Order: sequence, then C-alpha cells, then structure tokens
Amino acid sequence: MWFEKTIYATDNITGLSRGLENRSRITPTIWQSDDYRQNLPNVTNLLATVLIFLIVIYFQGFRVVLPVRSKNARGQQGSYPIKLFYTSNMPIILQSALVSNLYFISQLLHRKYSGNFIVNLLGKWKESEYGGGHSIPVGGIAYYITAPSSLADMAANPFHALFYLVFMLSACALFSKTWIEVSGSSARDVAKQLKEQQMVMPGHRESNLQKELNRYIPTAAAFGGICIGALTVLADFMGAIGSGTGILLAVTIIYQYFETFEKERASELGFFGF
Repeated sequence: MWFEKTIYATDNITGLSRGLENRSRITPTIWQSDDYRQNLPNVTNLLATVLIFLIVIYFQGFRVVLPVRSKNARGQQGSYPIKLFYTSNMPIILQSALVSNLYFISQLLHRKYSGNFIVNLLGKWKESEYGGGHSIPVGGIAYYITAPSSLADMAANPFHALFYLVFMLSACALFSKTWIEVSGSSARDVAKQLKEQQMVMPGHRESNLQKELNRYIPTAAAFGGICIGALTVLADFMGAIGSGTGILLAVTIIYQYFETFEKERASELGFFGF
C-alpha cells in the first residue's frame, strides 16, 4: 500500500547515495536488493516517480490557443488557451473522493454484516500483514477499483488490472465532463463570458462562437480526464512512491503555483515598463 512505501522512501534514497559512492565494494546481491526489493521503496520506484513527474509536466504544456479580438477597440487582440488538462486535477480529486467514500461504507458494513452477499459484493476486507490496524480489500468492487500491488499481482490477476484501468479512465473522463458543466467552464459559459467582454473570434460570426468552442472544450475535458486517469494508472503500475493519485495532485498543484507566479511576475514587469 502507498503508506507502507512512503515510510521507507528517505531510507532508500540515503542507501542509494551511499551505494553509488561505494559501488565498487557492493556485491550484486546487495545492489539487487536495493533496486528490486519488494514491499519497500527501491531504486525502480524512485525512478518511476521521477518519470511520472516529468511526463505530467510535459503534458501540462499541451494546449490549443484560440485568437480573440475586441469588437469595439480596433487592434486589441488576445487569446483564449484551452489546455489538455482543461479541468486540471479535479477529475482525480473527485475520483479519489468516490473511492474513499466507497471504502468507508464497505468497511463499515463488512465489520457488522460480513456474511451478507450484497455487503461482500461491495467489498471484502482483511487486516494488512504489516499491521497498524490497516485493512486491505481482498474481494468485491472495493478490490477491483484498487490498484494492483505489484506487477506479479497484475500477472496473477489480469482481470483486476483491466477492470482498474477501465474504471480509472471512465471515471476521470466522466468527472471531467461533469465538472465543466457545474463549474461554469463549459463552451456555453465561456462564450457568454467572451460576449460580455465584447470579444469575438476572427473569421467567425458572433453567433457561431459557442459552436466553435464546442469543438475544443468538451474534447479537451474528456481527453484530458482520460490522460489524467492513464497517468495515475501508469504511476500505480510502475510502483511509483506514494500513489498515482498523490503524485498527480502534487505535480498539478505545484505547476499551478508556478503558472500563477509567472503571471504575476509578467504583470509586474509590464507595470514597471520592462
């Protein structure tokens, strides 16, 4: 589980640095145990985490920029960017909330009605072998929407891995499409905002503004949600330290702060005439 991996992450990084300094004196067995040890973070997990960070940052730059101009002020032009991750990290936040609530309800029912068929269909639980009072799902829906613990687990139960993949992609795409409707960022809402600001798209009639935005925004929302889900699954399957959900949240939040900082810095430089 992710909490078991995180506990030993610092120890593994320290061991790796010492190992690189003394690699000539390290036996192959010890080096292999650092690289591929099970149930604890290893070098492979560390590299997988760095790789997922880089992939997410790379995809953050994917966007379509739509040119807009003012109807009243001649020569005043601007742009409206539509990012691949149009809904940012909201799909994975909503998916995480859904799974957490399902886990809570399933564990609560399993403690009291463990023999009930419907309760077992929702999820079967057992105490983790690592102790600490943690329970892990071993059956039912709760088990199939949990990431496989290792590549060996995927090979032993490919249906579990396939179900988890389909669930993540479908849930993230659905939540992303739903979010644009409830958050005021759909094509209809954006078209209304641009009209209120007296902005139009060059080469298109004002009445066709919503239709033009509909070509991009719903697609970006759905496909962006699928990409978020796919990156989360990739992080889980590669054994990244923590969890795929946690890594995606961390990277997107950090990148949002970076973008905000850059915008404020650009506006300050423009204000001072640089």
